[in-house]
Amino acid sequence: MRKVHTSLSILALCITNAYAQTDSVDEQPESEVERINVVGQPSIFGATKSNIPLLETPRSLSIITSDEFLDRGALVLSNTVNYTAGVTGNAFGPATRSDSFSIRGLDAPQYQDNLQVQFGFFNNARADVYTLEQVEILKGPASVLYGQAAPGGIVSTISKVASANNLDKELVLNAGSHERYQASVDLGVDLSGNGNWTGRFVGIYRDSDTQVDFVNDDVIVLAPSITYQNDTTRITALFNYTDRKSDTNAQFLPLTATACQSNDITISDPNLCAAAPAQQVDSSVYVGDPSFNRFDSESTTISLFASHDFNDWLTFNGTVRYRDNEADYQQTWISFLGDGNPRLLPDGTAIVRSFFGGPAGSDQFAFDLRLNADFETGAFNHQLLAGVNYQDVDTFSNQAFVFVSPTAFNIFNPVYDGSDIPDPATLDAARFLSEDNTKASDVYLVDHITYGNLILNLGIRFSSVDSEDASSDQSDNETPISVGALYQTDFGLNPYISYSESFRATVGTDVITGTSLLPRKGEQVEVGLKYQPKNSTNVFIVSYFDLEEDNLVDFLANGSTQPGLSITADGFEVEALVNVGDFSFDFDYLHLNADEVAVDGTETPRPSEPSNTASLWASWEPKQGPVDGLRIGAGVRYVSSNESNGASLRIETDAVTVVDFLASYQFNENLVGSLNIRNLTDKEYFSTCLARGDCFPGEERTIVGTLSYSF
Repeated sequence: MRKVHTSLSILALCITNAYAQTDSVDEQPESEVERINVVGQPSIFGATKSNIPLLETPRSLSIITSDEFLDRGALVLSNTVNYTAGVTGNAFGPATRSDSFSIRGLDAPQYQDNLQVQFGFFNNARADVYTLEQVEILKGPASVLYGQAAPGGIVSTISKVASANNLDKELVLNAGSHERYQASVDLGVDLSGNGNWTGRFVGIYRDSDTQVDFVNDDVIVLAPSITYQNDTTRITALFNYTDRKSDTNAQFLPLTATACQSNDITISDPNLCAAAPAQQVDSSVYVGDPSFNRFDSESTTISLFASHDFNDWLTFNGTVRYRDNEADYQQTWISFLGDGNPRLLPDGTAIVRSFFGGPAGSDQFAFDLRLNADFETGAFNHQLLAGVNYQDVDTFSNQAFVFVSPTAFNIFNPVYDGSDIPDPATLDAARFLSEDNTKASDVYLVDHITYGNLILNLGIRFSSVDSEDASSDQSDNETPISVGALYQTDFGLNPYISYSESFRATVGTDVITGTSLLPRKGEQVEVGLKYQPKNSTNVFIVSYFDLEEDNLVDFLANGSTQPGLSITADGFEVEALVNVGDFSFDFDYLHLNADEVAVDGTETPRPSEPSNTASLWASWEPKQGPVDGLRIGAGVRYVSSNESNGASLRIETDAVTVVDFLASYQFNENLVGSLNIRNLTDKEYFSTCLARGDCFPGEERTIVGTLSYSF
């Protein structure tokens, strides 16, 4: 990465010098043409905490509006990024426990309305896509804006809230595959008659099965909000109650009943399949027990949003949140027995079954308060962001882990009689209580400086994190920075460069050195081009990135240590939004090299991370003629092969291409009907298989019909 740093420094100096040689900083292009943006607009409550246009931001930012992700058939949050360069949602197939993301080869945290929303593991309710206005993906380290964060980037969502600009009323009915039935409402109302007081209610009721036997995905969401606004002030209160009744789609199906019978999986050790069953298990099989398994989660969130214009150059914005999460998670699966161990007898009988679960939860109080100032110092225009962030999070789990052997459970002829389930006394004796608390107090400053055609973005954060669990109490103080430069040419081509840093605290004591574990630290260099031709709605973005994260933890039998492990990733992304008449196209591509680097320098590919992903969504929406009101869309998603490496075993999962489809028709100004089909050809595939001994089936064909009535 050091060579890239040097090259970028030279490029930045050249751009700065080139601009310094112009005759006058006040000189304007010969013909000033207004840009027409066809990309989503950044929000002050979104990923960058500002409304600076995407094409003027010297780093990668992708925005997916609700219209876009609903058109493309997104049923869960992880589906919203299917047509976004550099982002993978649920690499382990369809999931009901959580929405997971990787950005540029690393796991990504989730934020909603400026504040983090997930902590710990499987202890909270997921956000429903119908409650969201848009999803923003900020790629690369984001610690200057958000404190603790992974270097790949973050996923940021924006909630639907009351507004005088949105008083629409909508009723939406869905029905589809796996007996999915859902009713949703979005009701905006002017409470005062003059727009000063507005209300909004977003509600969801769903009764649904999934592609895995016995696993449902039922939910109730109640999300009322109220807003007061006048010429200078806007205050919103949002309440969200989400109650999910479900189980888990992840069944951890054994390699010897999946990969050994598949031509799409390559296994380095042929002996693994020597005693494998002759038949492949169906992807819908349920290896749990309906009388034991469940994943029921409940979340209550109260959020306050405030904006106030002190004058025409100084504005206050802020978010305050209290969130209470609870989950009751119990699951049984066929036990893992180490790399190369079959987990099943040749007839499909489980050797050992694992029973896990119990209550878990988290409580969060957090706020993010900031001043936005827009002012000039000579020839320099400043859009200054100064913020204070505080977060206090408690997490707990009281879960048991029990092995049961021998067992009579057969994966090809499962009998759910509860005979393997440990008695309550055994489970209670095996429970282990885990509690931890994290407090973070941060101050940050970002200055977006415009000097003629040159834009500089400079940021710094002073972060103090106190972490405590049963065995450790430690404090970490970090000062991440970010630096970016972008040059706006007169013909619409904007080259940019950026450098940014990240950190995330690691709680515990190094069993070798006896000292507290150091925070994981990341850094990234990015160069790119953003191009929107004059008089055009087309947008093209190309970026190259090189990132690294150090101080990874190695888990030993007697504890944790930091021997010098790291993650490196580099690659390039291409994004293109093109409109031609009644047709529009969204093309995205990522090439990625992501490796885990051992102490001796040995590089191993990151597990389950594809090297290449590409997607194209095309839509046709005639504006006039006999088919006015019709909208047809189709998408193709390609994911290259991925691999997983164990101590003595390598598993490679083949590439896959999936097709999606949309047909929609607006019958009149109030009624719209649509049909979404994900995985149109019902392609059977595995998202990934792991060397530890399991495979994850991909998403089956999913058909959902929708009627939307506006009034």
